[in-house]
Amino acid sequence: MTTTLRRAAHWHRPMMVFVSAMAVLAVVSAVGVLADSRVLTGAPIWLKPLKFSVSFVLYGTTLAWMLSLSPRRIRIAEWAGTVIVATGVVEMVVIVGQVLRGTTSHFNATTPLNGALFGLMGAAILVLALAHLVIGIVVLRQPVADRVARYAVGLGLGLTLLGMLVAIPMVLPSQEPGIEGISGAHSVGVPDGGPGLPLVGWSTTGGDLRIGHFVGLHALQALPILAILLNRFLGARLDERTRVRLLVVGGGAYGVLTMLLTWQALRGQPLLRPDALTLAAVAALVVATATAAGVVLTRVGRPEMARVA
Repeated sequence: MTTTLRRAAHWHRPMMVFVSAMAVLAVVSAVGVLADSRVLTGAPIWLKPLKFSVSFVLYGTTLAWMLSLSPRRIRIAEWAGTVIVATGVVEMVVIVGQVLRGTTSHFNATTPLNGALFGLMGAAILVLALAHLVIGIVVLRQPVADRVARYAVGLGLGLTLLGMLVAIPMVLPSQEPGIEGISGAHSVGVPDGGPGLPLVGWSTTGGDLRIGHFVGLHALQALPILAILLNRFLGARLDERTRVRLLVVGGGAYGVLTMLLTWQALRGQPLLRPDALTLAAVAALVVATATAAGVVLTRVGRPEMARVA
């Protein structure tokens, strides 16, 4: 464990310093949730810093690990990682600063200062997404001995970018709630701050665009975990090409799920109250994924059968 932590500390030093700072902030925010009784848009005021800091810990750690897979350090990727750290710092400074001021950070244009801060966050996220794209391109161009891991990294980076993009509808004119000074919303069909699921706060009465956003962002962890499971439990039974194909099937299903959840939210539908059309789409996704995986597994024995014939 100690050896692993020492190695991690050298992956991308600015990124790992940022991850350490976010871990500390997560603890502080958790204490704030328990000790500060203030509520903002229906949730404890320190819940947003807690969720964002935990998310940055996961994102930063995984991204630094992916950069470490390259056999040599690539300057442009290292710089892109540092840019992501800088934009993450801007994002968290605004979020925590607005909490200390007792107001919201997102969609807040109630004063020139609040509007400027929200605009700064939007610019920071755009730069972060571009830096993420640069890292994705650079990492995919590097040789990785394990093809399953290589595809997991590529799909994870791509689907995470998709997760960033599906958040765009939150700030479109269609999400203007008609309240002066509010320039966007998470919820669709209901005001932000209404009844929500425990901890995450996703709306239980209307659509919530944070769900697809959340699922897409965490492809960065989900796809490598899938690769590890495939190698661990099926490595001795399936060849590398078959495991890569199964990973691609899983990645495709994950991407479609991200879009499906966003589509459900845009229709003003709560996650746990899907209508018949949504259930049919989910069923179709399950059947298509199972069929594709079955086709991949069916092909495993064909070369052996052909040689015997």
